[in-house]
Amino acid sequence: MVTPAPSDRPAAPAVRTVLGDIAPGDLGVCDAHDHLFLRSPRLPGQELADPGAAAAELDAFRAAGGAAVIQWTPYGMGRRAAELPRLSRESGVHIVAATGLHQAVHYAPGVLERVGSDAAGLFVRELTEGIGGTGPRAGMIKIAGGFHGLDRHARYTMAAAAEAQRATGAAIGVHLELGTGAPDVLDLLCGELAVPPDRVVLGHLNRAPDLVVHRAAAAAGAYLAFDGPSRAHHATDWRLPEALAELAGAGFADRILLGGDTTTADARSVNGGPGMPHLLRGHRARLELALGADLVTRCLTTHPARAFAAVWPRTAPPDGAAAAPTTA
Repeated sequence: MVTPAPSDRPAAPAVRTVLGDIAPGDLGVCDAHDHLFLRSPRLPGQELADPGAAAAELDAFRAAGGAAVIQWTPYGMGRRAAELPRLSRESGVHIVAATGLHQAVHYAPGVLERVGSDAAGLFVRELTEGIGGTGPRAGMIKIAGGFHGLDRHARYTMAAAAEAQRATGAAIGVHLELGTGAPDVLDLLCGELAVPPDRVVLGHLNRAPDLVVHRAAAAAGAYLAFDGPSRAHHATDWRLPEALAELAGAGFADRILLGGDTTTADARSVNGGPGMPHLLRGHRARLELALGADLVTRCLTTHPARAFAAVWPRTAPPDGAAAAPTTA
């Protein structure tokens, strides 16, 4: 993979949405980790596959004060990328799509085989040319660790993500299984693979409220995404104010991101669950009591705008890359 020369890059960072690049300051109140569409063999019967429900969820989020959603659904998991531009235009909500790969267990037989040995090439094409060759461009890379460790698939996808990050500048969002494994992920991505820590977003840290790990990850320079409110069995809501206050008190308030991570149909607000609006309704108000309104607002606006902005290459990757797999 060839890294574009500095002369090929524009001067200013931008957030790459499904409708085009925007200035970071235009992103607005952002749900930094969520899903409009999602399909996994691990969640049978709970697919997020209904465009009408996605539109209703975006409308509810917008009514609650939301302006942007980072959709972390990667390749091969039912992103429905072709639907995203229309949904963004009609709702008035900025949408950032993801490329990347999740854990192997989230794929039906044959899907990963279509990617082959050039995941990095796939990621770069989706970031610079478009998903499926003709769809909207992705604006971030989603990958995943394992439970307290990294298997061969995770190491492969992280190496591919690092290569794509060097070629494009895109942020890398990492699913941490039940919030674990952050030190291993940072050792590989930012140590061995030399990804700048401020290009890494660690997801689901709320699910393992280990304040020592949180401080270490923030001190390394990574962004920490606390997502999935209203999951009491993940120690999310009742421990989150304490965890965030600890980070802020230690001088790491600027590393905090907030998201909703709606992964099943039942969890959508339009189906009676908390859904995307919950982040800006009861959840935001509760955090403001512990952290103050100003900091919570920055966590929802300034921080994600900085985390997901990149100085994107002007040119497409070199000719001769393999044809993109068709699964979007």
